[in-house]
Amino acid sequence: MSSIFSDHQEDYALKYFHFIALIPSLFSPLQLLAADQTTDAVADFVRAEMQQQHIPGLTLLVSRSGNPIRTEGFGLSNLELSVPAKPETIFQSGSVGKQFTATAVMMLVEAGKVGLEDPLTKYFPDAPASWKQVTVRELLSHTGGFTDYPKDFDERKDYTEQQVLKIVEAIPLAYSPGTSWSYSNLGYLTLGILIHKVTGQFYGEFLQQRIFRPLAMSTARIINEADIIPNRSAGYRLVNGEHKNQEWVSPSLNTTADGSLYFSILDLAKWDAALYTETLLKKSSLAQMWTVAPLRDGRPNSGHYGYGWFIEVQDGHRVIEHEGQWQGFRTQISRYVGDQLTVVVLTNLAEAKPDRIAHGVASLYFHK
Repeated sequence: MSSIFSDHQEDYALKYFHFIALIPSLFSPLQLLAADQTTDAVADFVRAEMQQQHIPGLTLLVSRSGNPIRTEGFGLSNLELSVPAKPETIFQSGSVGKQFTATAVMMLVEAGKVGLEDPLTKYFPDAPASWKQVTVRELLSHTGGFTDYPKDFDERKDYTEQQVLKIVEAIPLAYSPGTSWSYSNLGYLTLGILIHKVTGQFYGEFLQQRIFRPLAMSTARIINEADIIPNRSAGYRLVNGEHKNQEWVSPSLNTTADGSLYFSILDLAKWDAALYTETLLKKSSLAQMWTVAPLRDGRPNSGHYGYGWFIEVQDGHRVIEHEGQWQGFRTQISRYVGDQLTVVVLTNLAEAKPDRIAHGVASLYFHK
């Protein structure tokens, strides 16, 4: 076949294509990404924070009244393969997943299958006698006296649901239920088992059937590192200032209801939009979740916690929010309900401070 180029043209073309092929080696992946992205105050702020915090990759969602006005990726979702972070990138939820567990419980409350004032022994008849004093409401609000994983808990061991429940049952309550507040992953782990007992479904299946599919959250799911999952980000941690891969935990431990989900900012945009409606829960149920739960003497709990959400006031703006941290990921959702503004920041670094970024982005929108 004859060439479409003359000898001179062909020589020029080869040199040109050779130069194009060299571009990735002349510039770092982050430089190439930065050259492609538009610059404005929000982007500048996010990139500055990423640089200061050494965050490899980040995705940002900004929504008004449930309508996304910004979905953007920054940096890399995978350092080894130089994969850019993008709105479709999937991150681990960490404790941001607790709001989904709390929503599932409130769905069962609305259906009359669970009572907020029910003692835990109604669902766990073989539990210690002290559980008779703990209500479902108190597990939801971290006021039941439950603690966190014990120091000798082996995160690399596979447990059955019954085995991990026995571990939780063996830990004495830290205080009399309803008299104080302490954040408890084990409390939400127990709520996931409660959902299973009441519905006959693993809590992840319940979420998929009752929340994710109805909202078309197409990539939200329980963590499964064995499955082939497109757009999955890698998680990282800093060791002596260097990025290292996330530490490994057992597959069964990555399925508990204290925050073991995958999702993207596109999924969370749909979640945020649904929270303006009664698609999942009645407004009265949402109002309970977004109110600081009282202790038994009527005082608000010291954690400013509702059911699956923290409730705060920042510079005069009421915000319901939650942060998550797990296995090399750090995440934040902040919903400024009076302003109808939501900011979500998903990162793939254990030491990241996504709350600082979310609050800073919100402030920029408030002052526009």
